[in-house]
Amino acid sequence: MTGIERIIFATIFIAAILFFLKNVFRLFAILCLGKWENRFDHLWLRLGNLIKYGFGQKRVVAKPFGINHFFIFWSFMTLTIVYVEFLIGGMFPKFNLRFLGDIPYGIILSVADVMSLVAIVAILIAVTRRTFFRKKSISANFEAYFIPSLIAILMVAYFVSNSCEASLGNLEFIKWQPVTASLAAYWNGTDPHTIHLISRSAWWIHAVVLLFFLNYLPYSKHLHILASLPNCFFKSDTLVSTVPLKQLKKGEDLGISKVVQFTWKDILDFMACTECGRCQDVCPVSQTGKVLNPKGIIHECKLNIFKNGDVIRASRPKDMLASAPLNAKMQIPLVNGSELSVDKEALWGCTTCGACMEACPVFIEHAPKIVQMRQHLVMEKSDFPHELITFFEASEQRFNPWGIAPTDRIKWAMDLKVPLLSDVKQAEYLFFTGCAGSFDSRARRSTNAFARILNQSGISWASLGNEEKCCGDSQRKLGNEYVFNKLAVDNIATFKKYGVKKIITQCPHCFNTLKNDYKQYGIELEVIHHTQLINTLIAEGKIKVKQSDDNKTVFHDSCYIGRYNRILDEPRDILKACNGHSPLEMAKNKTNSFCCGAGGGRMWMDELPGKRIYHERTLQALDTKASTIAVSCPYCMTMFEDGLKEEKNPGQVKVRDIAELVADTMIV
Repeated sequence: MTGIERIIFATIFIAAILFFLKNVFRLFAILCLGKWENRFDHLWLRLGNLIKYGFGQKRVVAKPFGINHFFIFWSFMTLTIVYVEFLIGGMFPKFNLRFLGDIPYGIILSVADVMSLVAIVAILIAVTRRTFFRKKSISANFEAYFIPSLIAILMVAYFVSNSCEASLGNLEFIKWQPVTASLAAYWNGTDPHTIHLISRSAWWIHAVVLLFFLNYLPYSKHLHILASLPNCFFKSDTLVSTVPLKQLKKGEDLGISKVVQFTWKDILDFMACTECGRCQDVCPVSQTGKVLNPKGIIHECKLNIFKNGDVIRASRPKDMLASAPLNAKMQIPLVNGSELSVDKEALWGCTTCGACMEACPVFIEHAPKIVQMRQHLVMEKSDFPHELITFFEASEQRFNPWGIAPTDRIKWAMDLKVPLLSDVKQAEYLFFTGCAGSFDSRARRSTNAFARILNQSGISWASLGNEEKCCGDSQRKLGNEYVFNKLAVDNIATFKKYGVKKIITQCPHCFNTLKNDYKQYGIELEVIHHTQLINTLIAEGKIKVKQSDDNKTVFHDSCYIGRYNRILDEPRDILKACNGHSPLEMAKNKTNSFCCGAGGGRMWMDELPGKRIYHERTLQALDTKASTIAVSCPYCMTMFEDGLKEEKNPGQVKVRDIAELVADTMIV
């Protein structure tokens, strides 16, 4: 390299690095616009997550094509060290990493040589897939081809430059570089001066593209290269999407209407999105032809935060960057305010099933963001679907979604021996019946069956009867934090009144809310789903079942006990005890189960556009040729029965709660 070349390169290099650092500062400043959230606990666990999911790409390779991304990722990881050597060597030609020792240095060169070829092959596969075998969820825009092209140019320039130098005899460690050594033979017979010119041209192409790529990242969707590893480190330790507890005080923001009202971790989520489309592929709402696209919501929020972030930072005095108040008038509204905003219809379509979060390779938390945007629409704007008016009024005034008189809550127990806590004062277990189990005529049959099981087992249990109120799950998921707070406070007061420590639920929504959301109020409860308890009772011999002759039972995993709370084996063990064999499985099962469509408050709303989610899930169940669909959730029960009616099912396929199946086969 000539002296002029070194000066030119040093100028470009310094300018590029300074511009990159400026962009990193810009990203960090935008990140700091978010509210504080503590994600710095359990550091050793977080480090393990970084290694497993960030560097190990565990979720990425879970999908068939993920291995291709794995190789691209690790190509760059292994090439980083030689790129550092390359850039420093551009200014100081005698610099190299040989000081590490000949063998370590040789290994580094060998790995870089092989991985450069691997990167080219992986890029060709990725482009071929995107061009000829592209799924609907995968984008095919300019950037989708531009970034792979830059990577391919980097690798080709690397091989051209190195093979030319090898043919000129300038590579001392050529024996460690098998690909380069093979390519060097191509230049045999070429004029050395020509080879030198080609080598220098390739070197400069490699240098310029590398520095351009470094600075293009913060402005492209490949920003995830910088943000995804931190996002894996700061991921939540649970899939449970409990939203922050709101302080319902005058002057406080109710929900989120501006993107800077999110936390810094939410903003990191936006930056980390790879736009791979996996969330869209598994979203039941998106897959049934509706407006919601989880990837789209995250992308729109990312565009919004960058637009808002730059405006806000520019509006602050230089000496008050960290402390100046946010100028609300300069912020683009987050929901239906412009082309950079989230569509309201998309927000109301979400079932909060968590499938998007389960599939995301970088652990973006979609559902809590959607719920908080709903909070703004409900509590500040009173802008929500009309059918929710009655629902909210009934929940607030009569403490149940149906608006039935609270004194009718215990009517389900009319013909049963059901102990009430108001009478017995104390019991080991409280059976929290739930609104569906108390008021819905179909769900009452499941409630009765479970009560018979409890009585047969001989354990100490009781019901709150008419003192029980709705747990508040749907109200919170729909954004009405005010009503949820009222219901939660009243229920917790009742629990404390009777010293309740252990609660059994048959509704997964009650289970998840009591177990996870109520913790925010300072109460620790041992919450048990009825499938967990029944499985334990059978295992301990406290109830005995005889095997039925039904060998065609398929089990549907409810999102809130399956995906969210990992209760997967217990229902299957129960069905195996009742039938003598494991149940049939749908194609989408366990943590990859397909939602019935009733979660996130959708139970109380009309489902108009596209196909009906519950009908799609019913068809998946019927594909197994089952005669019985076993469920563990009253909402799922309703959805499947509606789906079977639409299929004009003449009664040959039945929907049964697991408690009903056990009660039918229980030896009394």
